[in-house]
Amino acid sequence: MTATMSTTIHASAAPKFPLPFSHAVRAGDLIYVAGQVGVDPQTLEPIGGIKEQTEQCIRNIEVILQEAGLTLDHIVKATTHLARVEDQSEYNEVYARMIKQPYPARMTVFSGLGPYLIEMEVLAYAPSVRGSRTSQKSICTLR
Repeated sequence: MTATMSTTIHASAAPKFPLPFSHAVRAGDLIYVAGQVGVDPQTLEPIGGIKEQTEQCIRNIEVILQEAGLTLDHIVKATTHLARVEDQSEYNEVYARMIKQPYPARMTVFSGLGPYLIEMEVLAYAPSVRGSRTSQKSICTLR
C-alpha cells in the first residue's frame, strides 16, 4: 500500500484561473496556499486600489483555508509580492487589521504583477493557531 504524501484543496468560492495549479496542497500538518491576488472570485477582475485588493486577496486565502478546516489564525508564514513600493504602507495597514497578532513570519518583495497590485501565498500549520498554548509548547519542545 502506498501512503498519500499530499492532497490538493480546491475551494469553490475562491477564484479559479485557467492555469495549472491547485488552490492549496496539504502535506501532513502543513497547508501550502498558492499565490492569491485581489480579484473578485466570480469575474476574476482586480478590485479597486491596494487596500481593496489586499483585503480581497486575504479573503480569497481565507476561503481556501476554510475549505481545509482552518482559519487565518493558522497561518505561520506569508510571502507577499507588491507591484509598487509606494503601496507598502497601505498594504501593512490592511494586513495588520485582518491578520491577528502574534503575526506570522512574513516576507514582502516587489514584483511585476501585470494588472494586480498584490499576490500573497501562505503556509498554514493545522494542529494549532498562532499564540495558542499548543503552538507555544511546540516551539518550546523544538529548542
